This record gives sequence, C-alpha cells and structure tokens, in this order.
Amino acid sequence: MPTDDLITSIVEGNTQMLVPKGALEQKVPPREIAFFNPRAKLSRDFSIIVYATFLKNFEGKRLFLDGLSGLGARGLRVANEIPNTDVFVNDLNPSALELSKKSAELNKLRNYQISKDDVCQFFNNFSKKGSRGAIVDIDPFGSPSKYIDCGIRATIHKGLLSVSATDLQVLHGLFNDACKKKYHGLPIKTEYSNEISIRLILGLIITVAARLDVEATPLFVETNQHYYRTYLKILNKPDTRNKIGYIVHCKNCGSRYSVLEPIPICELCSHKMELAGPLWIGKLFDTEFVKKMSKEIPDHVDKKCQKIIQKAFLESDMPSCYFTLDEIAERLKIAPIPLEEIISRLQANGFFASPTSFNPTGFRTNCKVDKIKEIFLA
Repeated sequence: MPTDDLITSIVEGNTQMLVPKGALEQKVPPREIAFFNPRAKLSRDFSIIVYATFLKNFEGKRLFLDGLSGLGARGLRVANEIPNTDVFVNDLNPSALELSKKSAELNKLRNYQISKDDVCQFFNNFSKKGSRGAIVDIDPFGSPSKYIDCGIRATIHKGLLSVSATDLQVLHGLFNDACKKKYHGLPIKTEYSNEISIRLILGLIITVAARLDVEATPLFVETNQHYYRTYLKILNKPDTRNKIGYIVHCKNCGSRYSVLEPIPICELCSHKMELAGPLWIGKLFDTEFVKKMSKEIPDHVDKKCQKIIQKAFLESDMPSCYFTLDEIAERLKIAPIPLEEIISRLQANGFFASPTSFNPTGFRTNCKVDKIKEIFLA
C-alpha cells in the first residue's frame, strides 16, 4: 500500500474515494500507484444516470461487474449511489485494489467486492447461467476489442453492456491498419470523426455479439475529451437486423450519408466518395430510454449531463452524419450563423433538424448539403 503522503481523499458524486495526489496535480494522470482520471467524472456521472435508468425496471439480480476497475471509481459510485446493487470489481494492480478496498470501507459499503484476475478470467467466472451480470463494464486503456467476447458472455439476457475506447488516434484514421485489425473497419478523417469512431466501436460489438447468437442494441452513447463510451442492451437471440454498412463522404462538396453498400461516386458533384466502415449504421440512441434518463438525473452530477441528454433525445431519430456550423460557413466563405437559426430555417423549409450531443456547433438534418448551403445563405 502506498504511503499516506501520496494519497488524498476526494468526493465524486456523493461518494468518497482515495486517489493518488499525482492524478489531481499532473496534467496527464500517472499510472503509478493506480490510474485515476479526474476529468472522466462526466463519464462516470453519465454511467450513474444510465445504470439507474436501466435498473429501475430490471427484473432479476442487480449485479454490476467491472473488469478493469483501476482504483474502483465507477464501481464505488455504483455501490454507493444506486441502491440494492451488488458490485464486483477486478484489476491486476494490487495497489489499486487496496485503495479500492479502503474507499469501500470509508463509504461503509457491504455490497462491494474486489478480485485480482485476468480480465477475461474474471468475466468467465460470471459467464454461467444464473451468475451473469445485469451490468457489465469494460473500460480499458486503448481498445476494448480483446474483451468484447468475454464481456458479452458475462452479461445476462436483457442485461446492459457498457464499453469505452480511448485509442482515438486509431479510430480517427492515423493508424488504419491497426483500426482494421481491432475494429474490422476503416475510418475517414472528417468533421464528425467522433461519430464515425462510435459507429466503428458499435460495429465491432454488434458483430461479435451476432457471432454468439446475441443481439446487442445501442441505448446511449457519449463522447467527451479523450474517450468514447457506448451502452448496449443484450438479448440472447439471433440478430436478424441488417445494419452493418458504410458512411460515404465527399470531400469536394461535403455530402455524406450511411449506406448498406458502398457508393463510389457523389450524386451531387460526381467526385469520388471516401468510405468509412464496415460500421453500425443504425440508431445511436434509444428514444424511450433517453427520455427515461432525463428523469433519473440526480442533483450530484455535472449540470452538463442534462443538456447533453436533451440533445441526445432530440437527435435520437435523426439521420447519421451531422454537419457543423464552421464547416458549412468555411465552404461558403462566410461567418457562421447561430445554431438555433439554421435549425429553425431548416425546419421552416420542411426538413427535420436538431442539435447533436456530439458537437456544440453540430446539427443533424435530412436536408442534403447543397440545399443546406442555400438555406445558410438565405
């Protein structure tokens, strides 16, 4: 156990936890002692909202499994802030587990257990019928790809699988060979690269699930700073959907949309289309689930959560591939107009339009880019 002068106590949500001082004082959180990223609080806040919403009507044992827990920040908050939930956290770092255990004692938690095991061995311990988790969490450094299979196997029928990815350089197109190997698809560099990244992650999870005769359906996704996070409902039935496809993007005119089969030439300007995928081209948000999330926001989470959830609700039935104000303004060589203004103009012209949770100046619409430019200039 590290010495007391290297450790401090903080409160996140309404949970007290012991963390390395270096994690609070240094720009990049150190991995010595135990990794803790204080800037990921918003992500953990969203987890509490998603999990509380999901468990509200869940029938069965409320078991939360975290395979890569670090010092247990997410698991500690679940155990302390979501009643009647049994939490099992796992990590290979003994210092992290010791801090985790001490934090559980600080909060007087009796529903919190730790283990030191290989990630997939930990999940395999819960993969038999009757012992699977209601919520399974995979939050690694880098790509989650090698843990998806065992994570799905440890998730109960009608349970929730939550998966993070932090290998943004791979997902954004700097290392295409690595992306193809890890996510079975290729990205393209665009203004909406975070959406393409999320869809690549979902494409991997849903494809692996289908191989196991499991259907995985996105309920909520979020992106913030240096991570992407997805939440999917797991059903033990064959996946008959046809929602793995491509995003085609024209660098010349800015046209973009999702398709089941690649389209080589832009229908608006006849230039060659760039291709991202294979990836998930279905919905990113479950409308009813996001609506329920808005009613489960506790007072102790970041105020940003409510605004992001409101945007997610508005965009939940909208087309893929958002636009940004700066992107359109740059193409037209004019100053951007306010987000509310372009959404209002699009709707007045008979198109669907909404803000997006992916970008503060982004909007979704079923209007094609040539018409968007006209409306922008009106």
